[in-house]
Amino acid sequence: MARCAPVTKEIPPMKDLTTDNITENVIILNSQASNPRVRYVFERLVTHLHDFARDVRLSSEEWMMGINFLTKVGQMSDDLRAEMILLSDTLGLSLLVDSIDHPRIGNATEGTVLGPFHTHDAPVTDNGYVLHHDPEATRLFCLCSIKNTDGKPLDGVVCDVWEGDSHGFYDVQNPNRTHADGRAVLRSDKDGIFYFTAVVPVPYPIPMDGPVGQMLNLLNRHPNRPGHVHFMLQKNGYDKLTTALYPRGDPYEASDPVFGVKESLIVDLSEVDEEISKKYNIPVGTKLLKQDFVLATEEQAAKLRAEKAEEVLKKLGKNMKLLNGLPVPDVD
Repeated sequence: MARCAPVTKEIPPMKDLTTDNITENVIILNSQASNPRVRYVFERLVTHLHDFARDVRLSSEEWMMGINFLTKVGQMSDDLRAEMILLSDTLGLSLLVDSIDHPRIGNATEGTVLGPFHTHDAPVTDNGYVLHHDPEATRLFCLCSIKNTDGKPLDGVVCDVWEGDSHGFYDVQNPNRTHADGRAVLRSDKDGIFYFTAVVPVPYPIPMDGPVGQMLNLLNRHPNRPGHVHFMLQKNGYDKLTTALYPRGDPYEASDPVFGVKESLIVDLSEVDEEISKKYNIPVGTKLLKQDFVLATEEQAAKLRAEKAEEVLKKLGKNMKLLNGLPVPDVD
């Protein structure tokens, strides 16, 4: 008894548990949490997990397979191999959460999945940076602007950009990686402009040498992502935007295995003309990606999140309230 933790609240007897009463008893135990949001999230999590097990009549063997699968996903994940993110992406959960947490506001740019290849060691550098030093690559000059929803240019926006190389490999897939490549952190200038040289993105298969790859094979799903360039844009007072741009015409743009493509994020590439060439010292004829990003404010995003949450709760007929913009049961 000396090693046992104290029980601070009276707990009803947890005996004679069955398939019919196990869920309510787990919820009773979890309801001791002091944070109302934590209580609600775990109540719904347990409810849905238990309903799933009952619906499919989950066998012990199948659940052990699931446990082993999740264990392997966790064991493979580290700072450079985000297998857990890849699992979330391929199940469509990443896009769903992003769409809930960062709803599109008016003319603001839509977000999409972060993906498993973002790192925190990209060089912090100046506009005009060349992401890759691959002499065989087809160069892509990216010339971008950032404004708010009223059309005002935003300066000092932190612009984290990354992409794969001309063969579709990210630097973290190189077993001999010694430094970041194909990525950079820039800032928009006083006119809201930032620019860099990348390579024309190409389609590539997501990593198939781990448990997520085994899952896709089991489901007869292809692993090929359409070519794209990633962007993460952040400025105090504005809703963080994580997005990507996809050159039009990619053979996999309509069947992305991580569900990241949105029509508004498909772009047409053009070529650098003499005016742009002279201003930015880029050869005429270089492939050109021009994009005008629009950021919503944190206040705008919070307001729309609350409105969307209230709409969903009304449809569900739940007696709820919002706490810090997130739904919790209204027990007052």
